[in-house]
Amino acid sequence: MRLSPLTRRRVASFRTSRRGYWSLWIFLTLFVLSLGADVLANDRPLLVRYDGHFYVPVLRAHAETAFGGQLPTEAAYRDPYVRRLIEARGWMVWPPVPYRYDTIDWELPGAAPAAPSTRHWLGTDDQGRDLLARLVYGFRISVLFGLVLTIASSAIGVAAGAVQGYFGGWTDLLFQRFIEIWSGLPVLYLLIILASIVQPSFWWLLGLMLLFSWMSLVSVVRAEFLRARNLDYVRAARALGVRNSVIMSRHLLPNAMVATLTFLPFILNGAITTLTSLDFLGFGLPPGSASLGEVLAQGKANLQAPWLGLTGFVVLAVMLTLLIFVGEAVRDAFDPRKVR
Repeated sequence: MRLSPLTRRRVASFRTSRRGYWSLWIFLTLFVLSLGADVLANDRPLLVRYDGHFYVPVLRAHAETAFGGQLPTEAAYRDPYVRRLIEARGWMVWPPVPYRYDTIDWELPGAAPAAPSTRHWLGTDDQGRDLLARLVYGFRISVLFGLVLTIASSAIGVAAGAVQGYFGGWTDLLFQRFIEIWSGLPVLYLLIILASIVQPSFWWLLGLMLLFSWMSLVSVVRAEFLRARNLDYVRAARALGVRNSVIMSRHLLPNAMVATLTFLPFILNGAITTLTSLDFLGFGLPPGSASLGEVLAQGKANLQAPWLGLTGFVVLAVMLTLLIFVGEAVRDAFDPRKVR
């Protein structure tokens, strides 16, 4: 695909901002690694060779009887008995972190939470679960939640702002009064009430947050459409009989998307922070789920284990800082006064 001169200039401007450019690559690297969390951190081996046959437990469950055991249930590969059975006739290749986010280490040398060691690089939480594994899975679910919420809320917000700004009049007036009332609803209180009725889940939280997060881009898009709807080329298109939907999508929306794209990293940042805050307060994902907010809550509840709070804070701070740097670089790249 051939880029226009304006787009090439914006890309070049973004790359000259080394802080934002390298922050983008670091964030993408961490996100791609977190997508393979099941390969990086798992309590099942990546590959097993037993009696001349190869097995991939990380992709498919195998019964204990397949390795010479007695139980027809899935093999517990961390069990010393199962390990001896496999190692007697083969070998196993473990992930770098041999624990899932919900794996409880029953063989801890002391009481949980355990301090960082060669067995658990970042220690464990108060239930004996590996902290590094929970951070990898928590990073993945936080970014995925933020991305889905950002894309969905941006699509709704852009459409609402476009309709307001293009048609104006009573449409704009009534929509603005609705947004004023809707934005005044207490979101946290609604979450508390609904959490006592329905068990929160990923999609339940996403739908509830989407009801209120779509308003972040309405004012920006509305202002762009209000400014451009009476320009000469728009009035000429109307006079030629071009449909309103075509004018909005082909002629006005590209101009509004410039301001929209500069806000997306900051909206993603806010979505991740919202999920972390809800998990910290206990109104987020179901108990036991991998969550950065739950790690911070455990750090608050276990002050004698400072690695919990410090690790959760560092991971969250680095992630949000990278997104802020990327957002600043994108904003400067789209600003004609700062094009280098």
